[in-house]
Amino acid sequence: MARDSRAKSAELLTVRQVLDELGGVSRRTFYRWRELRIAPACIRLPNGELRVRRDVLNDWLEERAEGAAS
Repeated sequence: MARDSRAKSAELLTVRQVLDELGGVSRRTFYRWRELRIAPACIRLPNGELRVRRDVLNDWLEERAEGAAS
């Protein structure tokens, strides 16, 4: 079971999957966030495509939750 949770946290999401998880944020907005360095950290694959680790996205969302402890 611990292996399953590790595999889930290490899951690599495509930009499209991240946009869907964020409730339909536009691709343009996501890339603007990257320019401003406020997007979740991405991994650039050798073919140039971007991926976001599931655990990185979850942590990024937690940091932005209203009322989150600072």
